[in-house]
Amino acid sequence: MMENPFISLKNVSKIYHTRNVEFEALRDVTMNIAEGELISLVGPSGCGKSTLLKILAGLHEHSGGEVTIGSKRTPFDPKRDVGMVFQQPLLLKWRRILHNVLLPAEILGLPAKESKERARFLLNMVGLDGFEDKYPYELSGGMQQRAAIARALVHDPKLVLMDEPFGALDALTREKMNLELLDIWRKSQKTIIFVTHGIQEAVLLGTHVAVMSASPALLADYFEVDLPHPRKLEMKTSEKFGAYSNRIYELLGMH
Repeated sequence: MMENPFISLKNVSKIYHTRNVEFEALRDVTMNIAEGELISLVGPSGCGKSTLLKILAGLHEHSGGEVTIGSKRTPFDPKRDVGMVFQQPLLLKWRRILHNVLLPAEILGLPAKESKERARFLLNMVGLDGFEDKYPYELSGGMQQRAAIARALVHDPKLVLMDEPFGALDALTREKMNLELLDIWRKSQKTIIFVTHGIQEAVLLGTHVAVMSASPALLADYFEVDLPHPRKLEMKTSEKFGAYSNRIYELLGMH
């Protein structure tokens, strides 16, 4: 049992009400997440993964159970302490890359000089040094998504939520982005929850993997991935990696 989890979910449920119809999106989800972990959240379409992210982001109320993020020692404010990365980069086409990255800091009213310094530091960290004055259309899809990750980190959030951020990329770019994300996670030391449909992607990235069953989403399994860091693509051919992948395939009824 984890002594002081950064995120604690206890029997969390979510029911949507629409025109006299109830839809149960989540049921009895329980897990503890330590600070600084990268959690892969995997499951079929429509199983409530995005709903869970929205609850953690403070965008949706949960219907039942308990959600605790932070502690008395490190209080948590969803408006200030969450960074979001979506499947599409959602960069503003009329703003240069540096000013796209600065957007959360501007909205929160953070000091301009320090924010600009941090934005430049983050662009360097994600491999976009020298692209600050470009417009989004001048960057490839992978580069745009790296800018979106920098934007999610610019206000120094405690929690970063990523909703299938590499789903629209081609296979080779996606694998490259997986390795780059692991490097960004190691350097930033953020707590990240990463939603994916990719079973191998979930194993490669996660310190732990949470497997969601079909709707209503139950937490079918939550386990630690005991693979060394830094993670490498060649690990995918190892017996241990295959065993973790097969565990998820079986839970999702794909064997």
